[in-house]
Amino acid sequence: VQLVESGGALVQSGGSLGLSCSASGRGSDSINAMAWYRRAPGKQRELVAQITTGSSTNYADSVKGRFTISRDNAKDTVYLQMNSLKPEDTAVYYCNAVVRVITIETSRDVEVWGQGTLVTVFA
Repeated sequence: VQLVESGGALVQSGGSLGLSCSASGRGSDSINAMAWYRRAPGKQRELVAQITTGSSTNYADSVKGRFTISRDNAKDTVYLQMNSLKPEDTAVYYCNAVVRVITIETSRDVEVWGQGTLVTVFA
């Protein structure tokens, strides 16, 4: 499975931006939870939002009420709508997916990452 993010941009504080991440090449494997992480300059990577196949969601406290994660299972795509952006939201945003790899003998979960997309919020 490969993940490709899009939507990163330069945006003014208070503005909105939408990110998308599409998975390809899963064949007979299934995609379980999907998530967005981010790494700000000089900081560790952190979970931004996560969504299950049943669309249950979980958000970092810093983005609750401003960001919305959603997914289209038919398209193997996850979205992140970001509103009321702040300069501290500036980061490289990474898409993450847990893929259930199924073989004749067994099945196992594999974590897959996208290449990242840069979001820059200026005051």
